Amino acid sequence: MRVSVPVFLADDLSADEIVLSGPEGRHAATVRRLRAGERADLTDGRGAVAECVVRDTAKDRLRLDVIGRRRVPEPRPRLVVVQGLPKGDRGELAVEMMTEAGVDVIVPWAAARCVTQWKGDRAAKALARWRSTAREAGKQARRFHLPEVTEQAGTEEVARLLGRAALAAVLHEDADRPLSGLEPPVTGDIVLVVGPEGGITGDEIDRFRAVGAHPALLGPTVLRTSTAGVAAAAVLLARCGRW
Repeated sequence: MRVSVPVFLADDLSADEIVLSGPEGRHAATVRRLRAGERADLTDGRGAVAECVVRDTAKDRLRLDVIGRRRVPEPRPRLVVVQGLPKGDRGELAVEMMTEAGVDVIVPWAAARCVTQWKGDRAAKALARWRSTAREAGKQARRFHLPEVTEQAGTEEVARLLGRAALAAVLHEDADRPLSGLEPPVTGDIVLVVGPEGGITGDEIDRFRAVGAHPALLGPTVLRTSTAGVAAAAVLLARCGRW
């Protein structure tokens, strides 16, 4: 049986011998309990990979020998999901699942009907949780290009993002076109909008239509906003050949 090689993040992969310390080193040594002779991959999260063998360990660090290097190309087309802010910790759940699926950029959206509001210190803390979730889920999924979690966006910022996309789609229950029927581009950005629990307002959908976005129906059932993004990502990643 093939065993997955664990992945850890490191800023500098240039040396032939790398000491992995800090939170990553502690996790590798005390949680994953890696030992001398075992394999591990290090990445900078931007496509560079150092294939390593553990030389020795301490309580809070590993010393590794680099046995190979490679660069993983950035996937094309990119998939950008604009996620309406969900209630409670469902935002982190959405980020975790979309990261595991392969979404490249996640944009928190302060839609009109969002129950949750990111303001002041709460906004900074919530964004930090989303980014931490994406980082950890990316390592778990063995992603060598970690997803970007952007700053919170308003509706006008989302409209500009949709206007620049190679394909722009908005999940909407009244759409008469299935998401699976949209023709994905070979390159560029696919931008998908997932509304909040309360749905997307008429003004928002009109604004998005005006910049060329296609309202699209995900399926016959109603999904939570925290699960709609990963389900839609699966459809689009399969349609464009990344899955």
